[in-house]
Amino acid sequence: MPGQQNLALFRIYVAYRSLLSVVLLIMLVSPNTRQLVGSLNPPLYLAVALAYLATSAPLLGSLSSRLHRNQKMLFVVFLVDIAAIMLLADASGGMVSGLPILLVITAAASSVLIANRTLAMLIASVSVLALLFDTVRLILMGVLHSNSLFPAGLLGALIFGVAVMVQAIAGRLGRAEELARNRASDLYNLQRLNEQIVQHMEIGILLVNHDGLVRVMNKAATTLLAPERPVAVEQGRQLADYSDELAYQFEHWKDTGLHRAKPFSILDGSPPVIAHFRELQPNTRGEALVFVEDYTPVTQYAQSLKLSSLGRLTASIAHEIRNPLGAISHAAQLLQESPDLSEPDRRLADIVQQHCVRVNEIVESVMQISRREPPKPEYIMLSEWLNDFVLDYLKELNRPADISIDCDYRELLVEFDPENLRRVLSNLLDNALRHSKMATGRETARIVVSLDFSTHQCLVDVIDAGAGVPAADQAKLFEPFFTTVEAGSGMGLYLCRELCEINNADLHYRHSNAGESCFRISLNQRAL
Repeated sequence: MPGQQNLALFRIYVAYRSLLSVVLLIMLVSPNTRQLVGSLNPPLYLAVALAYLATSAPLLGSLSSRLHRNQKMLFVVFLVDIAAIMLLADASGGMVSGLPILLVITAAASSVLIANRTLAMLIASVSVLALLFDTVRLILMGVLHSNSLFPAGLLGALIFGVAVMVQAIAGRLGRAEELARNRASDLYNLQRLNEQIVQHMEIGILLVNHDGLVRVMNKAATTLLAPERPVAVEQGRQLADYSDELAYQFEHWKDTGLHRAKPFSILDGSPPVIAHFRELQPNTRGEALVFVEDYTPVTQYAQSLKLSSLGRLTASIAHEIRNPLGAISHAAQLLQESPDLSEPDRRLADIVQQHCVRVNEIVESVMQISRREPPKPEYIMLSEWLNDFVLDYLKELNRPADISIDCDYRELLVEFDPENLRRVLSNLLDNALRHSKMATGRETARIVVSLDFSTHQCLVDVIDAGAGVPAADQAKLFEPFFTTVEAGSGMGLYLCRELCEINNADLHYRHSNAGESCFRISLNQRAL
């Protein structure tokens, strides 16, 4: 900063004048230099030298931190210096002593430290006038010859020249310093802006060296690769510490220069991500940038395309399927009413009727998806709503079943379309009761509500006592028409996930802490 630099220069000048006063005193008392100074008036020389040294004492202390900002006080300091130098020179014989040359340094220092050019030139003018006045006085006294006016005039011209030159140089240096300071400020602000942009980008960015060591990563990268750890902990780790697949793709790209983006998951059940690699400086084998993106929007877009195609397909074939399906169902009903129908044939008619109903349910499910309407979210007091829902569900079920609710958050509000939530939970409870009965002979299910404060999510778990979904089938669990039950349509879980997604929620399968089969609805922060 300019103020700090001026303070440093002023302290250097104060140190110079203090050292000068000490040297001048030593010259007076030393036998080798005594004849050079104070020859005309030794008492005056000694008194002025001591006074000059005494004036440096307050300037060496804390006073200098205030004086360098006060232009008038600086002007007074330089006037004292001019007076001291001229008195010492007068006591030593004037120009012949060589002491007046010190006025050049004083004029140069004033041109640097005094920002007001008028005051700085006034110091130079006072120096020249004092020099000429003292020279004329000594000539009149007969101490000097008249030819001493010439070197005095040359020295005066030198003082003026130095003052003008130093002012010009100081001005240019000041402007250059101001320009450099502005450029540095602009660069710092630009750097901070770039840092803020990188840190708040949704794409994860990592700076990785040739050995796969992560040097810098932004918040998005931490969220995607290590959400449970703070950003500061993630500096200086290997890519393999986050994902073996990511490290493998990086090594393959580094060795071959080719990369085919392939989605992968950091942890089991975590959203898929995709990575891209770029050299920080082309044609070098140094640091590289790794871009990590959440692949979920891409899969959601592909899913929407698939859903749109499915809607158009169902719209075109629904009429073609329902008409013959209605005819088949009607014919089966007429056969069942025939008194001449044998028992084996009646059984076959029942099978035809059952499968007609099943095909009709599939068509209805697909049609519901194709003409899906936007949700109408409402704030739901979850604990009270779940109690009412379970009572209604058991009443409609009309058979013995055990459904318990575990919710300690009586005042918990969630935002969800009530009708959509009813359809999702009804489907999940149907599955839970069915699989519990298959495993234990009893229809049981539990609904557990919890909060995940690290991700700011409300978690609704539907837990059953069934054998669970095999690991090989879990990846296909939410695909259309996939079912593990012979009588199922394969559209229930798919429809549930779609309903959750349009309500800013997520549905996935997991195992509970006790190892039970569980479907979890995760309401993200926007739904809380």
